[in-house]
Amino acid sequence: MEFLLCVCNDDYQASLEVRKLYPAVPDPKAEKLEMVRVVDETGSDYLYPADYFVALRLPQSVKKALAKAP
Repeated sequence: MEFLLCVCNDDYQASLEVRKLYPAVPDPKAEKLEMVRVVDETGSDYLYPADYFVALRLPQSVKKALAKAP
């Protein structure tokens, strides 16, 4: 599972928090449109501009811990 760090939430303040990690959902079609699909504050996955996020390389142990977190 990949996690993305939110660096911008313009127009999405209710759905995204800056400096928060969000789980990414693979979506090849979104990537072609320069978008990413993430599970946001609503608990559902939505498309957002890719430049609102930075992909992080996290150790496997951190990824597992984040995946288990509520």
